[in-house]
Amino acid sequence: MKLLKPVILGKQTLQNTMVMAPMTRSRADIDGVVSDLTTLYYTQRASAGLLITEAVNISEQALGSPLTPGLYTAEQIDAWKKVTQSVHEKGGVIYAQLWHTGRVGHSVDRNGKLPVAPSAVGIKGQQHFTSQGMKDYEVPHELTTEEIKQIVKDYGKAAKNAIEAGFDGVELHAAFGYLPNQFLSESANLRTDEYGGNVENRNRFVLEVMHELVNAVGNDKAGIKLSPTIYYNNIENSDPEAQFKPLIQALNELPLAYIHLMNAMFPLDNHPNYPKNVIETFGSISKHSVIANAGYNKESGEAELEKGIAKMISYGLLFIANPDLPKRFELDAELSQPDQATMYGGGEHGYTDYPFLD
Repeated sequence: MKLLKPVILGKQTLQNTMVMAPMTRSRADIDGVVSDLTTLYYTQRASAGLLITEAVNISEQALGSPLTPGLYTAEQIDAWKKVTQSVHEKGGVIYAQLWHTGRVGHSVDRNGKLPVAPSAVGIKGQQHFTSQGMKDYEVPHELTTEEIKQIVKDYGKAAKNAIEAGFDGVELHAAFGYLPNQFLSESANLRTDEYGGNVENRNRFVLEVMHELVNAVGNDKAGIKLSPTIYYNNIENSDPEAQFKPLIQALNELPLAYIHLMNAMFPLDNHPNYPKNVIETFGSISKHSVIANAGYNKESGEAELEKGIAKMISYGLLFIANPDLPKRFELDAELSQPDQATMYGGGEHGYTDYPFLD
């Protein structure tokens, strides 16, 4: 079974091709510090070939949701050191996913400060989860050029902090409608300066950040997650191929560890111009190892690997409910089902109390 075979990622050999996908769990404290429960949570799942953490805020400005972790204070870094040390003791490899939420946030959890974005365009038709319940999105502050360049530096600083905390590498969260994805989107990015107005300019922010990450962590230790056909959070493009293919070709010139591609997670009936197969359309032009994400089970993951484009498959909900997922796949054992009610926030219930086979 290809899912259970070792694979080389960058300069490391992973024990299998199964990746634990990054998933927000909202178990940090009010200061963005993870606890011993988080250490246990990732250690339990160290049999994955690669663990990618939940999204981690790169700065105070980056925060969008309450009780999400950070990597910008000494206390946050020290807490993550316990996680990485424990995972490494179990033979695991772990990357930190770096996060700036952009306009996907609310001022009630940002000390009264508005979220920031490429343009002053708020999200319509959705609400945001806050510490005070669900709230309509606000119109974000439009970033100045100087503020954008500072955010690029913030990514670099967070990447260095990740290495200090013991992570094996970092992943840029450039998917699902967060700040990098907002720059890539025609509907969210209405700028006419060097960061907007055409494909090359909309790609500029992501490429500058990736250069910054490589400079911070070194060759073959940085990855990126992209979602070319996910329109959640009001992210839309008239031609995703025209936007994302040049981006991936530019990423080919960088010494990255991998590119992590999300399949469409919502119906594309109203987007007939969106490619139906993300891995074939975009993964096929990547020179880097491709991780395929979203919607896979054992059989479909194995089938995707057999096609030869994707080198690894990432699993989200299945790893939440099955800390020993590789072993269950190996033995064709029954899978536990995730409890949706305990997905975000709370304590050990629905977090570290899912059973192992033995």
